[in-house]
Amino acid sequence: MESILAELEFRVRQALVNCFGDGCRDVEPQVRLSQDERFGDYQSNCAMGLGKKLGKKPRELAREIVDGLDVAELCEPPDIAGPGFINFRLKPSAIAARLQSIPPAPREGVDRMGVKTATEPITVVVDMSSPNLAKEMHVGHLRSTILGDCVARILEFKGHQVHRINHVGDWGTQFGMLVTHLRNTRPEVLGNLDQLRLPDLESFYVSAKAEFDRDPGFAAQARKAVTQLQGGDPETLRIWKAFCDESLRHCGAIYDRLDVRIENCGESFYNDLLPGVVEELLSKGLATISEGAVCVFLDGFVNREGNPLPMIVRKSDGGYNYATTDLTALKYRVEQLGARRIVYVVGVTQKQHLQMLFAAGRKAGWAPANVLTEHLAFGSVLGPDGRPFKTREGGTVKLKDLLDEAVFRARQVVESNEDDKAKARGLNEADRQRVAETVGMAAVRYFDLSHNLASDYKFNFDHMLAMEGNTAPYMLYAYARIRSIGRKAGVDYADIPADTPITLEHESELKLAKVLVRFPEVVSTVAGELHPNILTEYLYETSKAFSLFYDRVHGVRVIDAPPPARMSRLRLCDLAARTLRLGLGLLGIRTLEQM
Repeated sequence: MESILAELEFRVRQALVNCFGDGCRDVEPQVRLSQDERFGDYQSNCAMGLGKKLGKKPRELAREIVDGLDVAELCEPPDIAGPGFINFRLKPSAIAARLQSIPPAPREGVDRMGVKTATEPITVVVDMSSPNLAKEMHVGHLRSTILGDCVARILEFKGHQVHRINHVGDWGTQFGMLVTHLRNTRPEVLGNLDQLRLPDLESFYVSAKAEFDRDPGFAAQARKAVTQLQGGDPETLRIWKAFCDESLRHCGAIYDRLDVRIENCGESFYNDLLPGVVEELLSKGLATISEGAVCVFLDGFVNREGNPLPMIVRKSDGGYNYATTDLTALKYRVEQLGARRIVYVVGVTQKQHLQMLFAAGRKAGWAPANVLTEHLAFGSVLGPDGRPFKTREGGTVKLKDLLDEAVFRARQVVESNEDDKAKARGLNEADRQRVAETVGMAAVRYFDLSHNLASDYKFNFDHMLAMEGNTAPYMLYAYARIRSIGRKAGVDYADIPADTPITLEHESELKLAKVLVRFPEVVSTVAGELHPNILTEYLYETSKAFSLFYDRVHGVRVIDAPPPARMSRLRLCDLAARTLRLGLGLLGIRTLEQM
């Protein structure tokens, strides 16, 4: 199914060139969804900016553009409003034809709903999650993990090759401390490190840190272990790797639960490449030695005093830091992975660091003009009181505990419904837990993705598990409800012939169809802007449009509708369910056939 927005943009571009010549070939058509349906479905503001360029009144230009437009099979005759806005109202027959062009859902594989892949697929790197392996994943890793996964899913759906890179912190001074603590407290596992298990990784780190701060002898051992690690001592490396494997096992349990696929590629991967990167910066004259450290000075970056702000790539003691590793990773991703788009899903606090990273990469030639580097910045997860999300004891909330709590609360809702004769579905124990797990994970994901990226948000279990409003339970219920309509009608949606005519006579039918036909443009917009909340808003709009469509008072009869309206409306039901299922799937959310 072609995007109507893309089609209108193409037609407006054609009209601009036909009316005003090749000089307007690069003029943006500025077609967007109309904010007020009274004025049509789509609107173009291109005449407004064009007026200044051509020295004419926008309304006169709008008239010329309309006269040159070829949209008769798609829209009613466009009208002009205000100083020069061009309004488009779609024909019901054109909308119905678009929906009828959607092929049936495949019995196996991905249902694309007729959405086409990118004409020029590229290799994309999504830098996501990236916990420090010294500790367990905490609530601060939630957004990077979920956002990164959603972005990767959407870009993969558009046909791009995506590397989901988990740039874990698996190198540095803290690992000397952890290796030493493991040697001192668990000597029995040193001979069989494959059996290493740390039930509580966080407490292990806290104990190691406390001993490091308290005991000078332990601190000396830890520093020696760092030297051994960096020097490539086989025994120290063996223990370090076992600790990293155990840490990744903890992370893997979280990723499996959230249904997140990821490629682990930590800081240690680039360790042998760091010296070469620094030497290349020096040889190109891009780095200088300042107070014993190797620094890159970039135009436009100054400190509070107005002095040039250095990007240190080798410390005065000869050690390397995050900047060195990140530059090396950038170079590797472009040159070795062939990335043409690199998305860093990182909190807003890292804004300046990434700006300097991108600037240095450009200056060094490692991120040329044909490579898009993006910082997908996000805000923090706050507690219900609006303060940083902490445990009652004031500690950091483990991500595992947060997910457990979400499932526990979802299970309470399931149990409550099963105790209510009007809502009971007769779920057995296994089904109750499966539904609770699905709803719990969906609630956490959807609640996060539905918020504006750059803003902080308050974590609220009651809100995210609510059955009304823009929440995962409401979306899951909307999908399950549509599926149940098919069962009540005695129809397998998959068996509805693809050539079943769709008629859009009632206002609620047309409203639902107009929402459904926008799906391709929503996916393309999210793939470009990387804002998942655009997709959540669309899915919520879809579910509301379906509720109106199926409403006995304001909508239409479906199951007991006379033929051929019955099959047309069941076809709309199927398309709505498939849209919700595919849209939620792109968010990383699994649907339920019964809820």
